[in-house]
Amino acid sequence: MMRSKGLRSLLVLAGLVAVVVAAFIVARTSDPTPVSTTGTRYAVTVTAERNAIDVRVDKGQADTVTIDSVMLTMGHSMPEVTARRTGPGHFVAEGDDLFLMTGAWELSIRLTGPSGEETLTLNTLVAD
Repeated sequence: MMRSKGLRSLLVLAGLVAVVVAAFIVARTSDPTPVSTTGTRYAVTVTAERNAIDVRVDKGQADTVTIDSVMLTMGHSMPEVTARRTGPGHFVAEGDDLFLMTGAWELSIRLTGPSGEETLTLNTLVAD
């Protein structure tokens, strides 16, 4: 009886390790998934990678876009970055230190423009 309980625990542990390894591999090899959110003044679609954050303004006219990022599960936060305008309604922030690590991050996107200022919050999975 004791032996089968130990074997069962070992099998459960092996299964959990397999799931974690599979999730890690998928996160590292998958393309970043765009995430969208809408506020009162603005709507955005954001794609985040380890060294780049792409912000498309889908609604409203933004003059400036700043991004604040927090990894709630690990207690990490990164300094606010200002994205540069690359075209109408398109902003990009790039750098080696945008995120400390891959995983789930909460992004606060602050937009300012003719309609005023608004901060939109969304969650995204950051991969390499």
